[in-house]
Amino acid sequence: MGLKKDLKYFFVRNLFPSAIFHLLRLYVRTLRVRVENAEEFERHLEAGGRLIFCAWHQRLFVSFCYSRFHRLALRLMISQSRDGDVIADIAQRFGGVPIRGSSSRGGERALRQMISAMSEKRAGAHIVDGPRGPARIIKPGLILLAQKAEAAICPVYVSFDRSWTFNSWDRFIVPKPFSRVYIRMGTLEFIPRETNAEEFERIRQRIEEVMIKGYEEADRYWESRNR
Repeated sequence: MGLKKDLKYFFVRNLFPSAIFHLLRLYVRTLRVRVENAEEFERHLEAGGRLIFCAWHQRLFVSFCYSRFHRLALRLMISQSRDGDVIADIAQRFGGVPIRGSSSRGGERALRQMISAMSEKRAGAHIVDGPRGPARIIKPGLILLAQKAEAAICPVYVSFDRSWTFNSWDRFIVPKPFSRVYIRMGTLEFIPRETNAEEFERIRQRIEEVMIKGYEEADRYWESRNR
């Protein structure tokens, strides 16, 4: 049984990512993407600032929709699971730089690597409620990373006019082929380098509320477009 599982993993690990990458690249070209409010984060990076893009796990597909992310070679924290091996391979093919670890496994080491990597490339991405949830709850790692890397936080809100919703813990969403994609970059959040435990939690809760409202507003975008 173990040999069978190992063989299955070998084929999935070595053949599956390449096939998925080529399919995704073709698939993304069918989408019509509109991006708003990108100027603020562009100015911040051009001025030498550091930046962490953050999103819900549910809307992770945005990383494949926005070509600017590919060119930034974003540092991405991806879990050390076997599923994470496949995701890391695909992310790397799209220009990302995987750093392996999560809140449940290898998190402290991965956080140190993220901080070090961002001192060079200045841009990273963080899925704030992954890899297993709870959904729409920001974990402390985002705030800690922003403090240690001296980076601003940029929420990324994404919505699709037509999509599939999966029966997963986060109700993962994937746009249907030839659908429209709306991406809005949130206002940059600057985190103080030093906080006590109470201030840290207050900041975490505030950004969580900002992101919940931001996604609700992004989803309402289609109401005005379809009138």
